[in-house]
Amino acid sequence: MVQFIAKRLLFLPVVMLGVTMLLFAALQFLSPAMRAALYIKDPRQLASLDQVIQKYGLDKPMPVQYGIWLKQLMRGDLGYSETAKMPVADAIKSFFPATFELTCVAFLPILAIGVYFGVLSAVYKDRWLDQLSRFVAITGYSLPSFVLGLLLLMVFYGRLQWFPPGRYSLDVDLLVHSASFRHYTGLLTVDTLLNGQWSAFVDVAKHLVLPAVTLIYIELALLLRITRSSMLEELGKDYIRTAKAKGLPGSVIVRKHALKNALIPVVTLSSLLFVGLLSGVVITETVFDFPGIGRWGIEAAQQLDVPAVLGATLLAAGLFVLANLVSDILYAFVDPRIRIG
Repeated sequence: MVQFIAKRLLFLPVVMLGVTMLLFAALQFLSPAMRAALYIKDPRQLASLDQVIQKYGLDKPMPVQYGIWLKQLMRGDLGYSETAKMPVADAIKSFFPATFELTCVAFLPILAIGVYFGVLSAVYKDRWLDQLSRFVAITGYSLPSFVLGLLLLMVFYGRLQWFPPGRYSLDVDLLVHSASFRHYTGLLTVDTLLNGQWSAFVDVAKHLVLPAVTLIYIELALLLRITRSSMLEELGKDYIRTAKAKGLPGSVIVRKHALKNALIPVVTLSSLLFVGLLSGVVITETVFDFPGIGRWGIEAAQQLDVPAVLGATLLAAGLFVLANLVSDILYAFVDPRIRIG
């Protein structure tokens, strides 16, 4: 098992290097003046773009440019974001915790509900529970997230005034940015508790409810359908019929035999789903005015903020590479034959 994980870890830098090559090659479609933004650390440098182009070799062959940019990337220097009015690395540190917090709140219910009801839907095929699960899956898969988000806002904020948009209220904003408030993790639900600010915790939690519910309902649909399909396929195989013929209880057959084999596609989808949420759920964050990495990325794209778009893309690519690594490791636990191969 250790050898299996070591091989995957050794392959990780090679994949990331290939990702950076592809992204940098795509940047060559931009003019040197636009690519110069990747090396600007202060807006005042915009007045001397010719010097920046010469200094960083933007008029030289692509391999030379790539080497210079890669050295800068290894130092964590991703340029300056005009959209965020700060360096790209600082912008990622600023926006990513909000997306990570929303992802953590939404992902665990998605995983638990999707797998649990997907299994039950397959076990009780064509019964009322299966019909209900399929209704939830079809509506969740078909309903656009902005439509559901707006409906929730109209009911629970516009009419009932229960769950407001944004990340926190004005009072909590002043508290969070005060000198007395200590930022331990960047996750406000955790930091408010660690600071003993219970009312602020409730306020932050209320702002998380609607975007989390939107993500849970929309993203739950595909996981539920995949789990159901995978379980139905396993329940129809010969080894399940053999287990039934031996008189094994149905719960044992489902839990110890069918479920384990049915989890492989679920593991793949779950890891990609988690990373997709971490990379920023653009529409949901925009609808609910949630200051996450997705909303910042789309604003940067609208303003042609090249360093910010590249930084957000690199973050998403790195997360997806890590997700594939985690999937491979989880496969080895679910099916030992994979680690042998």
